[in-house]
Amino acid sequence: MNLNLTGHHVEITPALREHVTLKLDRVIRHFDHITSTHVILSVDKLQQKAEVTLHVKGKDIYADSTDTDLYVAIDQLADKLDRQIVKHKEKASTRHRDKQLDVDNP
Repeated sequence: MNLNLTGHHVEITPALREHVTLKLDRVIRHFDHITSTHVILSVDKLQQKAEVTLHVKGKDIYADSTDTDLYVAIDQLADKLDRQIVKHKEKASTRHRDKQLDVDNP
C-alpha cells in the first residue's frame, strides 16, 4: 500500500507518522485490496482535522474526523474507516455470491 501523508499548518513528526501508520495497518487487515492512501492532517485554531482517501479497486473511500486533539481525531478516523471498509467488503462479497448463484441457476 502506498501511503501519502500531508500536513496543513502542522509538521508531520515521526510520532504522528507512526500513529497514522499503526492505525491504518488495523484497517488493512480487513481488506488487502487497497492500492493507495492519502492522509491529510490539518490544524485550524482549536480544531484538529484528519482526513483520509483510500483508493480500492472500483471505489474511493473517504472519511474525516475533527477533534481538539489530533491523536483523538486520528483514532476516530480509523474507527470510521474500519466500519466503511468492512461494509465495502461485505457488499463486494455479496455481489460476488449473487453473481455466482445466477451462473449456477440458468
